[in-house]
Amino acid sequence: MNSELFIARRLSSGGNRSRNIMVRLATLTVALSMTVMIVALAVIVGFRGQIEEKLAGFGQHIRIVDMYHSDSYENQPIKRNSALERRLRELPGCRSAAPFAEKGGVASSRNAMQGILLKGVERDYDWGFFERHLVEGALPRFVDSVRTKDVLFSARTAGLLELGVGDMVDMLFVGGNFAPRRDRFRICGLYSTGLEELDRVSAMTDLRNVQRLGNWGATQITGYEVALDEPERLDEMAAQVKLLAEGAGRMSVATVRERFGMLFDWLATHNVNAVVVITIMIVVALVNMIAALLVIILERIGQIALLKTLGMRDRSVRRLFVYHCGTVVLRGMMWGNVAGLALCLAQRWGGVVKLDQASYFLSEMPVRLGWWLALLNTGAFVAMMTLLMAPTMIISRIQPSEALRFR
Repeated sequence: MNSELFIARRLSSGGNRSRNIMVRLATLTVALSMTVMIVALAVIVGFRGQIEEKLAGFGQHIRIVDMYHSDSYENQPIKRNSALERRLRELPGCRSAAPFAEKGGVASSRNAMQGILLKGVERDYDWGFFERHLVEGALPRFVDSVRTKDVLFSARTAGLLELGVGDMVDMLFVGGNFAPRRDRFRICGLYSTGLEELDRVSAMTDLRNVQRLGNWGATQITGYEVALDEPERLDEMAAQVKLLAEGAGRMSVATVRERFGMLFDWLATHNVNAVVVITIMIVVALVNMIAALLVIILERIGQIALLKTLGMRDRSVRRLFVYHCGTVVLRGMMWGNVAGLALCLAQRWGGVVKLDQASYFLSEMPVRLGWWLALLNTGAFVAMMTLLMAPTMIISRIQPSEALRFR
């Protein structure tokens, strides 16, 4: 039998409750600290994940374009490569690989004008992102025999142009080695993602419409967009896509993190916030645990002296009180996890806390749980138990003869 653990269990389960106020305070502190850490991390991870998902929705996770492709709206097209398309779709972890074409122009109505980036895709494009953010109308129609004039606008752009679903919108396209072209489209649906700068300029239509406006042939496109099943494998998948693209000609590969570098740098600052929150909460819990442990030791000087008199070594007595505090820590962490998970699930399924979408890009406070929860619990427990070894050094200074004299 582990005598230290046995005695520690008896100390934790019995005793005068009025004398254990510090134990209960320490338990409450650990519980509150764990609750705050879980909620804070769930929000930070959820916010980062939601923004990354929205950024990827406008151009998927990986984009393959001409080597000399620039950030301007006028770029040289590349020729479709059926072998490259097949190899991309055969990559493990690739959800879709679809061609696209882009053309910059101006959308106008009777009362307003707005710069637009018209993006053309085919029927098998991954429309999941726009389906989730569709607020009115429907997605563009695709007919094999004829090209439709449907265009998907953002609610922001439609509001600026004072147009709605079913209205006609004129678009003017200038550039290249041809005269300006004008075309008229029907607004089939409206979407809203909360990313105002991208919403304002992005529109979706049939690939053939953009090819016609750019005076391109049926086999000419801007490039390919690759969507992944596991976004966390972005770097690994990008390396594989790059090998395929280099073998297919003068193409370059850009990930969503490279295309929106400034926004991802801004998101990276939230990692600092997470570290600060975790550090502060662990320090608060640790200070209270140390105070509670010292009070427990001082309250039980007589028992410590008696155990030493019966032959228990200082190291064993110290281990006994570490076990006792470990019980307090585990109990506090258990209640903290229950409270933290309850709050996160209530927000996830009930959307209790709302946000200003114009300021935060999201309409509800996001929460996301994952593997980090186990890592947080393990790290917090190890950190507190390791540092709690220091205050038990006072046990070695207790002399049985002196302690028992005044018992």
